[in-house]
This record gives sequence, C-alpha cells and structure tokens, in this order.
Amino acid sequence: MSLREEMEMLRNLPLFSQVEPSKLKLIAFTSERLLYRPGHNLCAQGEMGDSAFVIIRGTADVILETERGELKISTLGQNDIVGEISVLCDVPRTATVRAATEVDALRISKEQFTSLLQEIPQISADLLRELARRLEITTAKLRDVSMQD
Repeated sequence: MSLREEMEMLRNLPLFSQVEPSKLKLIAFTSERLLYRPGHNLCAQGEMGDSAFVIIRGTADVILETERGELKISTLGQNDIVGEISVLCDVPRTATVRAATEVDALRISKEQFTSLLQEIPQISADLLRELARRLEITTAKLRDVSMQD
C-alpha cells in the first residue's frame, strides 16, 4: 500500500477524520501495518504496552483472564482502537486482544499516540467517549457474571 493510500485509509477512520494531511502523512509513515491470523494475540493481558492498535479490517475478541478461565468481554472490529489504556496510563495491559478473524491493524507507538492526543483535542475527546462506553459494557458484563454465582 502506498503512503497516499495509507493516508486516505487513515482519513476514513473516525478517530483520525479531523487530522490535517501533514499529520496523517506522519502517522502513515511512522506507524506499522500488521496482519494477525485468527487465534493470534494483538496484545496480552499483563504485558506492558508500548503501542496502541487501530483495527483496519477484521474482528478481534477482548478477553479477560480470570481465576475461572477466559471471559470474552467484547468483540472489536473495523475502526476500533485497542491497547490505548496501557499506553495512556503506563500500566500493564488490562486484557488480551485476540484475532477472531484475520485482522489488519495499524500499530501506533506510545510516543506518536501521546503526541497526537496533545496536538489534536478532538481525538482526546473521541477517545474519552469510547473509553467510557467500553467501561459501561465491561461493568455490565462483570455484573452479569457475578450474579451467576
């Protein structure tokens, strides 16, 4: 994929729709495009995170490892971002993200991701909304599981 095609792909992602072309070019140039086969982890619970991922194509399951085994929290798809909590908070990954189908993802380094959030307030606002939505979903799932006891 050419740099121009990557920029266009990034522009179509809701998270980056407000980013000016020069910054899109920098993101496209410095990020890494990765392909994951079904069953392979994008990231694993407990490891330290050095990057966030944007899913370009495919689906991935978010899995919480518990004393009872694995608990699937949600499924992410095209345009979803994952791994940002570890990058933002300097904490170990809070969950494992495993490719359910073939996943094409864009890996954005911690430094680049942090810089984007500082330079473009709209990305920060969109990310906060997404994190709040995910927290609500996860809390509901955990409440359901605890009621099954």
